[in-house]
Amino acid sequence: MKTDIKNYSMKSLGLWLESEGIRAYRAIQIFNWIYRKQADDFASMSDLSKELRQVLEAHFFNDRLRLETTAISQDGSVKYLFRLADGHTIESVLMPEKDHSTLCISSQVGCAQGCAFCLTGAGGFVRNLTLGEILSQVRDIQWRMDREAPRLSNIVMMGMGEPLANYAAVVQAIEVLTNARCGLGFSTRKVTLSTVGLAPRILQLGQDVMVNLAVSLNAADDEIRNRLMPINRTYPLDVLMSACRDYALPKRRRITFEYILMEGVNDAVSDALRLVKLLHGIRAKVNLIPYNEHEKSAFRRPSLPAIERFQSVLMDKGMTAIIRNSKGQDIGAACGQLRADRDLAG
Repeated sequence: MKTDIKNYSMKSLGLWLESEGIRAYRAIQIFNWIYRKQADDFASMSDLSKELRQVLEAHFFNDRLRLETTAISQDGSVKYLFRLADGHTIESVLMPEKDHSTLCISSQVGCAQGCAFCLTGAGGFVRNLTLGEILSQVRDIQWRMDREAPRLSNIVMMGMGEPLANYAAVVQAIEVLTNARCGLGFSTRKVTLSTVGLAPRILQLGQDVMVNLAVSLNAADDEIRNRLMPINRTYPLDVLMSACRDYALPKRRRITFEYILMEGVNDAVSDALRLVKLLHGIRAKVNLIPYNEHEKSAFRRPSLPAIERFQSVLMDKGMTAIIRNSKGQDIGAACGQLRADRDLAG
């Protein structure tokens, strides 16, 4: 039975080739064809021998994800709905900026974290994505992008799922994403992983790969965060902050803390002061994200004066705090809105 060759890391493909009596360095050539040259078939890999191409054809396939449909936002963001081989669906969002584009990709079908404010996890968890399914989102959207669009330079793992709960596949994906020789060639400075706070995995991530870390925080005390994010009962704030302080952060980089502002829940001046105290001693910046309201949620977006007051408290204490209004809200592509079981056209 054939398997997706994109489910192999460089190392594992090299080992497989050696088991077939083929030099491991051929994996570099194969990766170059798949990721740099966007080859769809093995026959086109002209610097490989005919015999090797036949071996690859006999054992592997190199398919594209099936694009079910797309939705285009008024702000230019594009949401892609992909149908996987087993019938499940995932979403990815392309966000064009003035001089570059950012792609938000998924790591799981659904999500098991159960955050109270997040529509994405409302349908529960189905399964982890494979290495090939993670990489295909980037590879395929690059291939489909309009040549006039700003170049794709940034990858954020902030789509469906918790990346650190699919650790092995996500780390292997990052290695291919940032491989400049024969992978997708993204700078490690342009790849960001967002987590709800799986503390042990944060520490391990810093040892295994070098990427930007974003932590979905949303509260500065355990009582509120327990209500909003069940993961906090397993890894409360003191444990999470300890992991962040010990994270192997490269020089001149900071951890991003994402703070979704919800009216009457976490948007008071007292909440801002607690946040300042919580993040003391961490090289941090705070993204303040006004809540994206939807009909199924009881949470509400704070008023603009309340949002700006919260930001001012942080900035007056010397913190970097940026108000981020999520893109793609009119197509359900904003932060916490991805739900692949929903009809994009509706």
